[in-house]
Amino acid sequence: MDPTRRGAPAFDDPGMRAWVRFLQAHAAVTRRLESELQGECDISLAEYEALLRLSRAEDGRLRMSELAEQLLLSRSGVTRLVDRLEAAGDVERRTCPSDARGSFAVITEPGRARFRAAAPVHMRGVREHFLALIPGDEVERFGRTLERLGPADPEQEAVCAAALGDPAAVIAGG
Repeated sequence: MDPTRRGAPAFDDPGMRAWVRFLQAHAAVTRRLESELQGECDISLAEYEALLRLSRAEDGRLRMSELAEQLLLSRSGVTRLVDRLEAAGDVERRTCPSDARGSFAVITEPGRARFRAAAPVHMRGVREHFLALIPGDEVERFGRTLERLGPADPEQEAVCAAALGDPAAVIAGG
């Protein structure tokens, strides 16, 4: 049966083409960022993002559930990620004094050093593989379009603004 007869848009529909291009662009940019971080710093994009969040957090720590939420990971996904970071010496787990069931991920000094080494590589990649490809007069309009797709996350925006506007602020963790 023809999908357009069931109310589904045809693949040549402009909306469907935009959706597929959005998915392809996201995958292409993240693959490039991942490749550069792995090749130059031996760190995955997910590990970098976790260290970024922890470096910006108060006292360099977040509850595991908060870290999972910020990284858009499941609890098991963030557990595996923190396991890798802990094995590398970049993060420590600490129990929550007010809730023995909860635990914190805490960035270590080696984790901060690893993050500082990777931050310029990541920022360069974001600029080269994303921002440089959007004409200057389209950036604001594109940003507004993306805002309509989901609620703004003030912490995420602060992290991104610091990363792109003031590399020293990100690298210093503040």
